[in-house]
Amino acid sequence: MGNLRDDEPPAASERAASPESERAAFLERLRRCRVVLVRPHYAGNLGAVARILRNFDLHDLVLVAPRATPQDLEARRLAVHGLPILDAARIVPDLGAALSDCVYTLATSAETAGLQRRGRIAPPRQLMPVLCQAAAAGPVALVFGPEPHGLTLEEVNRCHGQIFIPASPAYPALNLAQAVAICCYEWYIHCQEQVAVPSAPHPDRQAATHAELERMFRHLRQGLEAVGYLFGDRQEVLMSAVRHLLGRAQPTKAEVRMLHGLARQLLWIARRAGRPLPPDLPESFPPDPLAGELSPSPPSDSASPPTPPS
Repeated sequence: MGNLRDDEPPAASERAASPESERAAFLERLRRCRVVLVRPHYAGNLGAVARILRNFDLHDLVLVAPRATPQDLEARRLAVHGLPILDAARIVPDLGAALSDCVYTLATSAETAGLQRRGRIAPPRQLMPVLCQAAAAGPVALVFGPEPHGLTLEEVNRCHGQIFIPASPAYPALNLAQAVAICCYEWYIHCQEQVAVPSAPHPDRQAATHAELERMFRHLRQGLEAVGYLFGDRQEVLMSAVRHLLGRAQPTKAEVRMLHGLARQLLWIARRAGRPLPPDLPESFPPDPLAGELSPSPPSDSASPPTPPS
């Protein structure tokens, strides 16, 4: 190979990845997945889920306003070797707190009806490659609802997509721990197939976090309400469609800044036209911590509109 001597080691780019480095890359990607249980009712399911996470090398368990707690004896009995995961589980008050730093999230629900959910539902085998690819940019999450009724429509809509586990139409409802096991298995398999970890992207090309997206959606909703696009009894359906359109696009941090600029422009136009502004709109616009070169300047009461980016 060129002038390489027999006793000279190959360059790093020519060396095959060692099993140890491949395993480390696999575990790094694998453990970026968070399992979120929303309002779990039964302690036995908490323990069973902790054991399942241990089976598939996952450690990040978050409980949202749980009815059952990790201290319940039934949870501890069923956790077996998953007790460290159960003890380390974080308890948060709401779904936003559980997902704030996630760059991609998938809800699980057997409910598939409704305009809001059409076009973004798929079995876990189809969605796990997308989730695994997103995990290269940061934490991702699988979100499971409470045993009696599952996630609400609002909770499902806050996620990028929805997992539907195919089962008998006569009885499609799965136990919570069963659903977690199926999804974690698919996650494990697909991470094994994508062990190569790409180089870190430019900051502007990094995926926006859940908290950044929620902040943008609130701002954009204010702008759409101000110009009259959202009104009447269909405004929730329209806003859900906007959320799903942008959620499927997986906006980057730079694109989120651009959408903040769009929202500010809409609010400026509404103010100049004398239209009523949303009641929760602040009197002034503080500097946007996400603002950058893709954002127009903040709206003002001057006679000319904000200058768009060149």
